[in-house]
Amino acid sequence: MPDKVLIYSRLPKSMTQRFADRFDLLDSGGRPAHEVFPAEEMAQIRALITAGGTPLGAADMDRLPSLGAIVCYGTGYDGVDLKAAAARNIAVGHSPGANAAAVADVAVMLMLATTRRLVVADRYVRDGSWAEAKPSPLMKPPPSLGGCKVGVYGMGAIGRKIAARVAAFETDIGYFSRTRYDDLPYRYFQSLDALAEWCTVLMIAVRAGAETTHAVNADLLKKLGPDGHVVNISRGSVIDQAALLSALKDGSIAGAGLDVFEAEPHVPDELTAQPNLVVTPHIGGNTREAHVAMQACVVANLAAFFAGEKLPYQVKS
Repeated sequence: MPDKVLIYSRLPKSMTQRFADRFDLLDSGGRPAHEVFPAEEMAQIRALITAGGTPLGAADMDRLPSLGAIVCYGTGYDGVDLKAAAARNIAVGHSPGANAAAVADVAVMLMLATTRRLVVADRYVRDGSWAEAKPSPLMKPPPSLGGCKVGVYGMGAIGRKIAARVAAFETDIGYFSRTRYDDLPYRYFQSLDALAEWCTVLMIAVRAGAETTHAVNADLLKKLGPDGHVVNISRGSVIDQAALLSALKDGSIAGAGLDVFEAEPHVPDELTAQPNLVVTPHIGGNTREAHVAMQACVVANLAAFFAGEKLPYQVKS
């Protein structure tokens, strides 16, 4: 009999078919598993697959008394209570770097879209304003990217790929991260505040967690200044969304590009109504190649677990 694996989060069938070929999947369809499957079946589940941002706490783990592995689809694992997992000897795995290139591409796309006002320009053509030569304050010439100061908050696999990409635009690059890396040619800043005061575009690529929740707040946005832009492709929790809305409305910053939000998939209408904001529906890692790579990490983690081996992509807590 194939080993039973619970699909804990709502995941499209196209993403889980590769797992179904190897394991006996129990898919809760995004509903609480204990409401879908009887206790006897829950007791047989030794591993589960989850989206990293889906809340998975101690009480959820206790409903799965045989659980030995939590495998996150993607690089994030911020929804998993790592302390509770460790206390129960549950290994936690993820897919580090598997979607880094895809996410970095979207970060650059959002940077270009917000700094060059792509959405505003598109609308200006479509609604006939260009043909009628209507004046628009949002169509005034923006600063060039050449010589622009780009700050990267978080220099992991995604942050490194973002930096490499924006360097091609002849920008100056600085970063703030928990670790200073001697192998990087970019300027290191001792704090996020110092980075924000220096840069024109702040790229958020940090891992979500208690220490990064609302790290980008009203005070930090003011440090970016009226010509500043912020791009977030990490997790919505890193930015104080209410503070961002105020900054976009009163001109404290010039614009923003967001692929992630505080309460996905719900985004406030007042926020999306801002003309100096570009939004995408958390598509950073959504390429065919990224999914193949993430699925390979999931399969490798599960195969190792059921073979009694250490997860090759285990989260380092």
